[in-house]
Amino acid sequence: MDAHLKETKKDGQQVYDGHFLKVQCDTVILPDGKESIREYIKHPGAVTVLPVFDDGTVLMERQFRYPLNRVFIEFPAGKIDPGEDELACAKRELLEETGYTATDWQHICTIHNAIAYADERLELYVARGLKEGPRQLDEGEFLDIYRAPLSELIEQVRSGQITDVKTVIGVFWLEKITSGAWTAPVGA
Repeated sequence: MDAHLKETKKDGQQVYDGHFLKVQCDTVILPDGKESIREYIKHPGAVTVLPVFDDGTVLMERQFRYPLNRVFIEFPAGKIDPGEDELACAKRELLEETGYTATDWQHICTIHNAIAYADERLELYVARGLKEGPRQLDEGEFLDIYRAPLSELIEQVRSGQITDVKTVIGVFWLEKITSGAWTAPVGA
C-alpha cells in the first residue's frame, strides 16, 4: 500500500561510534529512482515510566539536560540495555532514579520521538502500587524527585513549562486514562 513512498538503502556506513549513540550515513534510492543521503542517529531504545500514586498524584523528576542547558520536568526514563526486556528496564529505571517499586505495570504505547533523524523508540508504562525505597542513582546522575497532581502537570504542558516530548505524551495519556476516555491498546 505504501510502496510508492519507500526509500531503499543502497549503501551506508557508520560515521560516528560513541559511548551511547552511533551515527549512520546511508545512500538511499528514492521512490523516483534518484539517490539521496540519509544521516541518522542509531539509538538502543528506551522506556518511560508514568508512576501514579493511589491518591492520583504522579511521581516526577527534575533533571539538568546538557544539550539545552536547563533543567527539565520529566517522567523517570532510561535506555534499554542490550538484550534487556523492556518491562525489566522500566522496573530498573524506576528503582534506580526514584527508589520506588511498583506492583502493577501496564504498557500503554510506543512512541518514536525523532523520526526524521533517529531510530529511537520509547516504550511507555504506567506504574501503580508504588512503594518507596532507597534510590540507586547511576554514578554521575543527579536529579530531584517530587509528587505532583495531574492537573498541575497538564497546566505545565499547556503553559510550556513541560516541553520534553515523552513527558508531554505521558501526561496526555494519563489525562485520558484517569478520565476513562482511553485504555491501553489491545496487545500493548
